[in-house]
Amino acid sequence: MASLDQQDLPLVKALKNLAQRPDTPFYAPGHKRGQGIAPAFKQWLGPALFQADLPELPELDNLFAPSGAIAKAQELAADLWGAERTWFSVNGSTAGIVAAILATCGDGDKILLPRNVHQAAIAGIIHAGAVPIFLEPEINPDWDLALGIRPETLCQALQKHDDAKAVFLLHPTYHGVVGDLQKLVELSHGAKLPVIVDEAHGGHFPFHPLLPRPALELGADIVVQSTHKMLGALSQCAMVHSQGNLINPQRISQCLQLIQSTSPNYVLLASLDSARHQMANVGREMMAEVWEFTLHYRQKLEQIPGLNLLAVTQSGPGALALDPTRITIDVTQWGMSGFELDDCLREKFQITAELPTLRQLSFIVSIGNQAQDLARLLEALIRLAPTNFQQPFQLTLPALPSTILAMTPRRAAYAAQKLVPVNEAIGQISASLLCPYPPGIPVLIPGEIITPEAIAFLTKVLSLGGTISGLANEELTHLAVVN
Repeated sequence: MASLDQQDLPLVKALKNLAQRPDTPFYAPGHKRGQGIAPAFKQWLGPALFQADLPELPELDNLFAPSGAIAKAQELAADLWGAERTWFSVNGSTAGIVAAILATCGDGDKILLPRNVHQAAIAGIIHAGAVPIFLEPEINPDWDLALGIRPETLCQALQKHDDAKAVFLLHPTYHGVVGDLQKLVELSHGAKLPVIVDEAHGGHFPFHPLLPRPALELGADIVVQSTHKMLGALSQCAMVHSQGNLINPQRISQCLQLIQSTSPNYVLLASLDSARHQMANVGREMMAEVWEFTLHYRQKLEQIPGLNLLAVTQSGPGALALDPTRITIDVTQWGMSGFELDDCLREKFQITAELPTLRQLSFIVSIGNQAQDLARLLEALIRLAPTNFQQPFQLTLPALPSTILAMTPRRAAYAAQKLVPVNEAIGQISASLLCPYPPGIPVLIPGEIITPEAIAFLTKVLSLGGTISGLANEELTHLAVVN
């Protein structure tokens, strides 16, 4: 195969040429190249954006049967990230994850996956009708954070569930922690199972030698990346990469077509082409700069009294390394919660974190940041640091409760439901996905039996100031159960 020209911008060029060409449009969208956009909105964003909001005209190719500009753009992305095949998604990593599960699992098929997966994986399981076999991740008790899966945990599950169809893994976790993915892939391939990797937060890994190794390099079969999270694509933009012979690429194409819009936004698609071009040509230089100033300011942050920085100083179970561009701090020694610190940073310093939780704040440092951003964060935290430490913020969660799956998540999610008082829900089947933060691990998914231990855990999280996604209301008064 001839080497590809990473200087090319096939989709960006095609869209720009067409947007600038005079046309009398009798096609959707209804604003007709910006002529029908509200004037105030167009004045704010400028006319070029709306002129480029075009449908699947012949010059722009077809996302679901690409043979022109989209096909070339996807080939260039596959070449850069080291995949055999790449697909663009304008429905985020969610669409890629759901499609990957649909491509590997059918009704009643088992899939092995960590308990701390993104809810998109649960959505994929519901769509496929698959049966989740959850693998308990290692927990860092000092931080109440879920880490990676131990190879021993996966090995035991593979032996017990030798009829499983796929393995789903995270690389990295939301907080940048990576486990022994290479060993996990080897174990899965030894059982002839394909490995799907949610690498939503790792699209930048190939562009600096000291970052964790990317999932494709470690042998994963399908890798889903949120290109908008760490790189220069617009929100909602992601890529799905595949390699090897354990999964039919045509099956992935079919499944993506099932769940993506038939009217994809070409500005989003072009931003994926642009992000690839940027990383191919200046990405390594940009990441080198980010790496240098991030390490510099991490060292400065570590010197602030009472502030703890998440780090992996020695490899251990579930944690081989940490992406240093993901900065997670703990200020419980300041007598503050992560939510309180987040409010202070926003209101007093106009600094916004990626993820506030009960104990921590996490910050994403990417190619869009500059050294001065971290300098402002450092200055703000120095000013907020107390001179005399107060009573440390107390957080003690019980062990995560065990669960029993009474019916497949698909059956439970699609079954008739009813809301019942929480005390009456015990012993019934959950119709909702309930995920408390912390620790960010689902306590109940559709199809699992609601236990007193689960209710006690959720109640404790709320009493400590945490949050729970999936509740019928803001308080734990009623739960949706299968009727």
